[in-house]
Amino acid sequence: MADSSFDIVSKVDHQEVDNALNQAAKELAQRFDFRGVNASVEWSGELGVTIKADTEERAKAALDVFREKLVKRSISMKAFDAGDPRASGKTYVINGTLRQGIDSDQARKIAKLIRDEGPKGIQASIQGDQLRVTGKKKDQLQEVQSLLRGADLDVPLQFTNYR
Repeated sequence: MADSSFDIVSKVDHQEVDNALNQAAKELAQRFDFRGVNASVEWSGELGVTIKADTEERAKAALDVFREKLVKRSISMKAFDAGDPRASGKTYVINGTLRQGIDSDQARKIAKLIRDEGPKGIQASIQGDQLRVTGKKKDQLQEVQSLLRGADLDVPLQFTNYR
């Protein structure tokens, strides 16, 4: 019998982020406390988000609205990095980015965690921006998944391609 395996990935559903962004933009346009401050949230590139407002306080509040919409759409806050508000002319701008994939340092950290604390006979191999975990028993793979869910890692993890 072949070994069982699954992949560990860190991906964000782009459509869900787009929906959250549209909902946040709509709320910023309709809310009373955002009237007259020119608050907006919009895409800047493939994985970038730009938040603008006339005051630093309103820019931070617009960022909170966007984060709230992301959470409601089940997108982890670990996948969204936002900078500090900076003055750009008469407006304040916050640039944020969405993280996709697992970088090599995080991948090595996860593989070491599996090797040190996981069950015996489990191998984790780094394949680009994801990891493949293989083992003889499916129960051991489920133990690894629960171990990773409980670990405090800097990236949101999903488990795919379970065989």
